[in-house]
Amino acid sequence: YDPFAAGGGELLLVYPNVIAVERQLRVVPADFRMWVCLHEVTHRVQFRANPWLAGLMSESLAVLTEDGGDDVTQVVGRVAGYVRERRGETNGHPAEPGSSGVLGLLRAVQSEPQRQALDRLLVLGTLLEGHADHVMDAVGPAVVPSVATIRRRFDDRRHRHQPPLQRLMRALLGIDAKMSQYTRGKAFVDAVVAEVGMARFNTVWSNAETLPLPSEIDEPRRWIDRVL
Repeated sequence: YDPFAAGGGELLLVYPNVIAVERQLRVVPADFRMWVCLHEVTHRVQFRANPWLAGLMSESLAVLTEDGGDDVTQVVGRVAGYVRERRGETNGHPAEPGSSGVLGLLRAVQSEPQRQALDRLLVLGTLLEGHADHVMDAVGPAVVPSVATIRRRFDDRRHRHQPPLQRLMRALLGIDAKMSQYTRGKAFVDAVVAEVGMARFNTVWSNAETLPLPSEIDEPRRWIDRVL
C-alpha cells in the first residue's frame, strides 16, 4: 500500500509475485490470495483511519534526507565507534535490535536527529506490518479455510536456512530487517491484544505519543503500562 499516491493512497498487488509464492508453498490459490489481500487492505485501513500516520512518515523521511551538517571527522568518529561496538559483540556482548548489519552502519553515519527519525520509522513499520499480520491470521478458517496451513508454510519459508551468498544479498537489500519487522511486530500485537483486547490495543493509533517506543516492541507490557 502506497500512502503517498495521488488521491489519498493506492493499493498495489504484484500479481506475478503472489502467484510465484503460492506455487512455491503449494497452497490453495483462492485462500492465499485472500490472505495476502487482507494484509494489504489492513494497511489501507491503518492510513485512511489515521491520516496523521502519513504525516509522521513524511516528517521523519524529511529529517533522514536532509544534510545533518556534520563534518567528515564527526562521521568517521561515529563509524569508528560502530566498529568498536561490533568487536564488543564478538566478545560476548549481545547486539541491540537494529544496531548491526546495514542498519547499524547507517545509524553510525547519521546525526542524532536522523537516528531518532530512523527509529520512529522502524518502530512504525514494525507496528504496521505486525498489525497487518495479526489481522491476516485473526480472520480464521471461516474466511480463509486453510489459514493455519498457509501461515505454517509461510513461516517455514521465512526461516529456511539460506546459503551464505543469499544471506549476504538479503542483508544488503534489507530483506532480513523487513522480516524482523513482521515477526517482532506481530508478536507485539498478539501479546497486547491477548491481554487487553483489540479495542484497547487500538489506542495505539491515537497519536505519535501512543506509538510503542523502540524499547517496548519486544516488551509489550511496558507499552501497556505506559499508555493504557
